[in-house]
Amino acid sequence: MYSVLIAPDSFKGTLTAREVCDIIEKAFSEKIKDAKINKLPAADGGEGLCACFSEIADGKFISCAVSGVFGEKMNADYYMLSDDTAVIEMASCAGLPLAGDNKDPEKASTFGVGELISDAVSKGAKQILLGLGGSATNDCGIGAAAALGWKFLNESGNEPEPVGANLGKIRRIIKPEKTIPIPVICACDVDNPLFGKTGAAYVFAPQKGADEKAVERLDEGLRNMAKVIKSDLGVDVSAIVGGGAAGGMGAGAVAFFGAELKRGIDIILDKSGFNEKAAAADLVITGEGRLDFQSADGKVISGIAMRAKKLGKKVITICGCRGDGAEKILQLGVEKMYFSCETPKPFDEVLKTCREDLYAAAVRAAEDIM
Repeated sequence: MYSVLIAPDSFKGTLTAREVCDIIEKAFSEKIKDAKINKLPAADGGEGLCACFSEIADGKFISCAVSGVFGEKMNADYYMLSDDTAVIEMASCAGLPLAGDNKDPEKASTFGVGELISDAVSKGAKQILLGLGGSATNDCGIGAAAALGWKFLNESGNEPEPVGANLGKIRRIIKPEKTIPIPVICACDVDNPLFGKTGAAYVFAPQKGADEKAVERLDEGLRNMAKVIKSDLGVDVSAIVGGGAAGGMGAGAVAFFGAELKRGIDIILDKSGFNEKAAAADLVITGEGRLDFQSADGKVISGIAMRAKKLGKKVITICGCRGDGAEKILQLGVEKMYFSCETPKPFDEVLKTCREDLYAAAVRAAEDIM
């Protein structure tokens, strides 16, 4: 019997990780008749973290009325584990898709993330696992902190709106009387620092709608926040690995919530018993929507490939499309890459045929294995 472990990330915007698992399973079951399939939908901290935990751990979804990217009222869900750990995706209320065609990281806020944390604490959470990823924001987490009672004052002693455009105006930070009384762990998928050419603004803000001048303003704002945080809170966030995650939310979570940053994929794989499942498999399959040079740095694929390699397992990827630098993943132990489409297609066309295209790619992979 040939044993296969399927452990992909979601194909963002098209397929959930569970759907990807099911499509690949169908192809392999049809082509390898005695195949034993084990499925493990994965995530690295962004979109899909709660769904992933709902697959591997007992708990319940809780819905909460919160503020959206630009302050609009909306409902967002988080997942409360049976051990009272609240799994929260900041993307559920501050995610880039929620900004629609009006992307603007200078105006976007993480205020709703703080409201989710507050709700979880009120419902008895003993720990927060906060997924950093997929955000529309670049506010250093001051929106979330403001929702939890923190005050950020300008030179006049007033509180400007807690958004990216006002980071450079902050001159003083005042703690609330009561801070979050439980531990906060952030699931992070990037190593970028808070500011600078490899920081939150320069690397991520352009994809969130910032032009060159806006990127410069946001970076200056993040630099200012690092100075004020060090002065008022005694915390140096300027060089924290992952501090630039989610528009500086990584650094903000450390400063305002005393958070610990961890690789999201490692949290998932440890909780799901991945090592035991992979050790029993002949083949490990992973994948994501777009495989490119970033995939080898802290993403689902890299975490799975490195662990499987240590176990001496054959690893392949089945992904949506190939991006620049995709071959970098081969250095981490991946033996072969398969793609739903080798050349870029308009997104509306991808949506129409994504399931059929993924199935065809999985069939090619299964036929190669036979």
